[in-house]
Amino acid sequence: MDLAARVRDGTLHGSAVALDPGRGVLILGQSGKGKSALALALMAYGAHLVADDRVILAAKDGHVAARAPATIAGRIEARGIGILKADALPECQLRLVVDLDEEAQKRIPDAASARFHDLAIPLISAVPHAYFAAAVLHALKYPPSS
Repeated sequence: MDLAARVRDGTLHGSAVALDPGRGVLILGQSGKGKSALALALMAYGAHLVADDRVILAAKDGHVAARAPATIAGRIEARGIGILKADALPECQLRLVVDLDEEAQKRIPDAASARFHDLAIPLISAVPHAYFAAAVLHALKYPPSS
């Protein structure tokens, strides 16, 4: 997946959360696919909000950095509840990309990656099971083996 092709006016439609500035996940998907819901679930497990709805990506020191536009920093939408405030990290290094538009078809999928300016980031597809958020969090700590 070419992330650079999805960036418009410096931003990408998605959400990002991180365990710390060095371990972040970018969550992608069409409107209504559950990007903010997954971000909130990861936050309930201890991750910190970086950005919701729009994410600014930049190549930085050999990795991909994510941050929120200033106008929405520290805010996340909870569908049916409203806009919530959250303690947020100003930036994170992306270590994982989750694509909610694609559902994993194999029990143990082949390794995949998303690319941004020739930088590869491990990519996982959605899994429609209750453990998915916990598995994403674990994959941030211990990236899937290829």
